[in-house]
This record gives sequence, C-alpha cells and structure tokens, in this order.
Amino acid sequence: MNYSKTIKDSVDYIETHIKESLTAQQIARDAGYSLSHFCRLFAKERGISVMDYVRGRRLSLARMELLAGRKILDTALDYGFETASGFTKAFRKEFGYAPTLYLARMAQWKKIPTETGGVWMKPKFKKIPEFFVAGYGIQTQLENGYMRDIAAYWENYDGENLESKMYEQLTPPKHGEYGFCVRSDNGKISYLLGVAVEDFSKATPDMIRVKIPAAEYAVFTTDPVDLTDTDTYDAKFSPVIKGLWKYIFEQWFPSSGYEYDEGKLDFEFYDERCHFRPDSTMDIYIPVKKKKS
Repeated sequence: MNYSKTIKDSVDYIETHIKESLTAQQIARDAGYSLSHFCRLFAKERGISVMDYVRGRRLSLARMELLAGRKILDTALDYGFETASGFTKAFRKEFGYAPTLYLARMAQWKKIPTETGGVWMKPKFKKIPEFFVAGYGIQTQLENGYMRDIAAYWENYDGENLESKMYEQLTPPKHGEYGFCVRSDNGKISYLLGVAVEDFSKATPDMIRVKIPAAEYAVFTTDPVDLTDTDTYDAKFSPVIKGLWKYIFEQWFPSSGYEYDEGKLDFEFYDERCHFRPDSTMDIYIPVKKKKS
C-alpha cells in the first residue's frame, strides 16, 4: 500500500494546527492509525520523526516572523516554546546561529547585490552513499541552448502532470524530487527530474535512470520565499535558485577550502518545503573535497 497521500494529509493537518499544542498521538488519531504504526509510516515516508518535523516547521515559520521584525519572545511563545532560552537553543541547533546573531547576519547579507541571491551563506556537509534516481526528463545538446530546452521541459512536466505519474509508477520510499543535469563527453546533456528508488525495476522505458555515486556534499538552502501566490511561483523562486548557484561558484568556493569533486554529480532537491508556503525553500547539493595544501 502507498501511504504517501496519508502522510501528505497529515502534513497538511500539521500546517493547519502548527501554532496549537500538537502531539504525535493527536496527529496519528487524525490520520486514523495507532501511534506506533503512524510514527513508523511517517519516519519511513519523510525520513524524520513526526515531532521533529513539527519542531522544524515551527522554527522555520518562526524564522520568517523574526525576519519580518517580530520580537523573539513573542514569536517563541506563539510557536509553543515556553522560554526564550529554549527557543534560542532550538533555533541555534536548526540554523547554526542564535536568533539575534542570525538576524544580524541576514541584515548583512541583504546588502549584497541581488544577483548573488541574498541567500544564507553557511552550508551543511553530508556524506551520502550511492543511490539511484529515476524519473522524467529530456536529452539535449550543450550548444543548442539547453537551458531553453529545460525551461520548455518544465512547462511540459506541469502540463502533463508527470509528477503524479512518476510517484504512482515508482512508489518511492520517500517524498522529494531530484533535479540533475548530466553531461556526456559528446556534448549531450540529460536533464532529469526524478525520485530516489531502491532499484530501476519499476522504471518505464520512457524514464531516465541515473546512478548517483557516493560523495560528500556541501548542502546549500535558499533563503525562504513566499510562494503562496501560485501565479508568481516561478517568477519569485527561479531568481533565488539561480542566485544561489552563482554565489556557490563565484563566492563560496574561492574562500571555502573546498573544491568541486569532479566525477560526482551536483543536484537540486525539492520536497514539501517548496510547496506554496510562505517560507518556501529548496536545497542545492554540491559534491566537494578538501583542497590539497
């Protein structure tokens, strides 16, 4: 049985009641499952425990309110933290800085010209073993305006509802789409938007398959963007993503102590965090290795 819709409905329930006193028992009861069974389903589908997910969403939404100028204590209490110190500790663990320092750093970055993206500059590092991705995409040529072809593919992806077809066919263990550009030696480019799968046994002939080698990644997250207006989704999100790519290669790499790990693959990752929320974000994974002295 595919439990993706059940967990998606639970995520929607969490969003609706995010400022209330949520418990795992309450969320499981709304989903119609026992607590232990629901917690196993949620962790398998989302890769995180249900209450860790609730905590992360509260902190992310609280961050948006702080950036809009709201007081730290008022925000902390509104999102279920009993003390400012407890909120500060959780905020530091989630974002790397205490709220006051985070706001100060964000004010500094907002002075950077917009072409750098105005993004948060501190990546997280993850070591990820080999995995497999399958999904829909196109093959094009480097010299034939491949970015134009990719943009056209996105329109087709939405128009033919390929995302739903992909999830129904592949039934991936976790939600989340991976975007890749894979270049070959003959100048061809394969662009894939797919999901992580255990193997390629369920992939249909019209799908592209990619084996992702094990690597250490610097993971960059875009600055949160209000994407609740569906008509301006692309217009708002695309410049932020492009700005983050520009920042990574023009500013972060030269002073980071790392270099791009050739032979590995970079990719974009989209999950429920970018689904038309007031604090929508996505991640860019860059394979890195320490520079030789």
